[in-house]
Amino acid sequence: MRKKKVLVVGGTGYLGQHLLSGLSEIDGVPYDIAFTYHSFAPEDLLGALPHLLAFQVDLKSGQGFDTVAENFGQPDIVVNCAAISVPRACEIDPVSAFSVNVPTALGTWLLSFEGRNTLFIHLSTDQVYEGVKSFYNEENETIPVNVYGKSKLAAEQYVSEKFSNFAILRSSIIFGPQTISPVPKSLPVQWIDATLSEGREVEFFHDEFRCPVYVKDVVNVIITLIKTWISEGKQMQLLLNVGGPNRVSRVEMAETVAEIRGHKKSLIKRVSASSETDKIYSGLFGDIVQNENLESQWVLVIRWQKDQRPGAQYKKWSCK
Repeated sequence: MRKKKVLVVGGTGYLGQHLLSGLSEIDGVPYDIAFTYHSFAPEDLLGALPHLLAFQVDLKSGQGFDTVAENFGQPDIVVNCAAISVPRACEIDPVSAFSVNVPTALGTWLLSFEGRNTLFIHLSTDQVYEGVKSFYNEENETIPVNVYGKSKLAAEQYVSEKFSNFAILRSSIIFGPQTISPVPKSLPVQWIDATLSEGREVEFFHDEFRCPVYVKDVVNVIITLIKTWISEGKQMQLLLNVGGPNRVSRVEMAETVAEIRGHKKSLIKRVSASSETDKIYSGLFGDIVQNENLESQWVLVIRWQKDQRPGAQYKKWSCK
């Protein structure tokens, strides 16, 4: 039996690199794995995972997908991790946000193959919700309040309409260790740690809530979906919230990091998300969305530990 081909789109990003590592760590590496990148393929990533194939692709125009087809073939599973994910950047250039975040070029390429039995796993966001209540579930109405959320909701609609096999994962803030090839964007826990270690007072919102999820838990969700789809051979059409079940404010996140890393909690200053005092959070953590929490069919229970490696407990889900 031939190995299934897995293509990770946006493989040089934060989740993409962790996913490539996770797929490569499975005993026997049961998949042929390739990934796409936009600007350059990091030498340290390719050096650490030499069995991977890397392809430069323009997600706006689709240029480069023909090379993937010629040298890798039709993928059985596609995991789309690529996005313009900084809300401020999306507000500045909404056209680019939609052209990248809605995977039209990727979808057109995949649908050009004669056999269209591809599992499309798409990473979305909790910012498709309005954020005015606590503990959203998948059946709740989606009312995005920023361009990033609107573009990701449009992407969800595109994927669900075009593909017969898909899983859409609405993730909250993803945290965890740095990647093999360090990503340029600020990582929440590392940023808090670095800032408090300098002894500077920093303002954090006490009334904006999210459900941080450990990156390797997200990877485990994706790998489990892939294994289940392959082993059961059933149609998969899933929409899942992926995040912790607990409401965590920015202040609580900062206090947890301070406690684990031995920083002074007195440096953490409480401010309201409705204030105009600290606009950097819209770039680092996402635009202001109050009381945004996820209640999921697949719940990741986060346990903050000394080594910042929480475990996970999973509820069952079923495929159509």
